[in-house]
Amino acid sequence: MLVAVASVKGSPGVSVFSLALAACWPAPARTLLIEADPSGGDVGVRMGMATTPGLVSLAAAARHAEDLLVVWQHAQVLPLGLPVVAAPADGDRARTALSALTSEPGTGTRLVRAIASEAVVIVDCGRIEAGSPGLPLARCADALILLSRAHAADLAHLAHRLPAIGGWTPQPVLLLVGNGYSPAEVARELRVAPLGRIPDDPRGAALLCGRTIVRPGSRVLERSAVGGVARKVATTLLARRAIPIPRVVEQRLAPGLHVVPGVPTAAISANGLKPAPQPFHEEIPSRGGRAS
Repeated sequence: MLVAVASVKGSPGVSVFSLALAACWPAPARTLLIEADPSGGDVGVRMGMATTPGLVSLAAAARHAEDLLVVWQHAQVLPLGLPVVAAPADGDRARTALSALTSEPGTGTRLVRAIASEAVVIVDCGRIEAGSPGLPLARCADALILLSRAHAADLAHLAHRLPAIGGWTPQPVLLLVGNGYSPAEVARELRVAPLGRIPDDPRGAALLCGRTIVRPGSRVLERSAVGGVARKVATTLLARRAIPIPRVVEQRLAPGLHVVPGVPTAAISANGLKPAPQPFHEEIPSRGGRAS
């Protein structure tokens, strides 16, 4: 199974949640984390990993590779037992390597897609933008998890991107990050119900970023707040996978994205991603102490 994790605005913690999802995925599945963030990777720096093997060496090897073992050969194992193909911290190097991996004829993308048939591959796509070299991996994923802060500006930006995102995958999942509007308010406005909220969790982040030692097989991660959300998401995706979902969905017209002034009516995927007919300031009253 191939699961992409991404955001469309800012840095709402995609890397930390990708780590949590891969580390807390239910046994006995074998999991692999691939950093595909064109702005640069975080895991290698946080964990003090060697610069190679990783995304750069995988991109070079994938040009002529046929054996799926080549992907595992370019992964390093974190102290908590999770194999990861780490991207360089330098954004230019990361983007170059990712472009080589996902460019036509797409040998690297096919390798990642193929290995997802025998393992759970979590791809940290970072912030997804038009032209991002990580976009081919997000588009071919079995499920796409979108992280967004629950503030008006972030949600309006997300609403603007929903028409395109709705056609990428049959299993989109929205997770809110931190404080802000409630899942019910977001569901009413975006017409897509968030699966949950990732709370601020310094302890869980410390466990995932190597600041606290975690033994392989330990369940301390699952007991953290971010680990609990990751486990819930994994369980939900596994349950959905048991129900066949067609990849080709009927396109239909939906109301224009009025939360973003000037956005015209657009074709929206029938898989449930559609915009709100009313603006945030008309439907959601301000509340004292709530971030915006």
